[in-house]
Amino acid sequence: MAGIKIGDIVARKSYGYDIFFKVVDIKNNGKENVVTLKGITYRIQADSPESDLVVQPDAKVREYREKVNREAERKLRSARAYTNTRGFFPVKGFYRDTSNDISGGFKRPGKVLHFDGDSDYLKTCLNEYKKRGITAVGKHVPEKEQPAYVYKLLTENRPDILVLTGHDGVSKDAKDYSNINNYINSKYFVEAVKEARKFEPDMDSLIIFAGACQSMYDELIKAGANFASAPSRVLIHALDPVLVCEKLAFGSIERVISPIDVINNTITGAKGIGGVQTRGKFRSGYPKEQYDSGK
Repeated sequence: MAGIKIGDIVARKSYGYDIFFKVVDIKNNGKENVVTLKGITYRIQADSPESDLVVQPDAKVREYREKVNREAERKLRSARAYTNTRGFFPVKGFYRDTSNDISGGFKRPGKVLHFDGDSDYLKTCLNEYKKRGITAVGKHVPEKEQPAYVYKLLTENRPDILVLTGHDGVSKDAKDYSNINNYINSKYFVEAVKEARKFEPDMDSLIIFAGACQSMYDELIKAGANFASAPSRVLIHALDPVLVCEKLAFGSIERVISPIDVINNTITGAKGIGGVQTRGKFRSGYPKEQYDSGK
């Protein structure tokens, strides 16, 4: 279809208009225009012939976002009903482990350094960290550049938790999921994890989440990620990395958190997120400073 331009929100006819994408690049391969797409709610990247795309009106985009958000909220309510049976309790509408709180003391959740290949998703995630009371530093770094920047930014920021995310996807005709070259960005996430582990090899000192939609889960875990996507090569929600961080940032330093507890705090669940036992990053302190240092 003629007239498609960068920034348009489109859907693919051949996939039944199932996912809405933003157009981020258009190139001609000598025969036709090939359009690079990034999901507006899921961390998926894909290429499509322009002829397969239909621009979506604003009303349809709003309807799509509302539908995805309703489903995400439903899954979170179900997950947090489970969470509430496992020693985590609501604090300001969100959840954390309160078992080691000290009366009259202060609280320090884990600090996050979040790399994101998508600037819009980064803003959304930073807003969600703020809502949850998590200190987070965000950097918009394209996926292929993340390995080159991660060591330097870890040195500058010294986080407790590192997120390496953006967009990813399996090549359309790929049948061999064990070949990393069949993934759009997994190799860059793997390289970035390896660079991060050169900075801090201990998996409890620096917790790493890595990956996006359909990422090569096994290789990310082997590279040293505590949590990664996607075990069943499914789409993950834009906020899944934040929800992984929430459980880890507010999990007590005295407690080793089961990967099941972390996974059940996500929108996508075990098909999209997996990981290993990891010690929490929340510390209680005592006594609380009696003077307001902000004045």
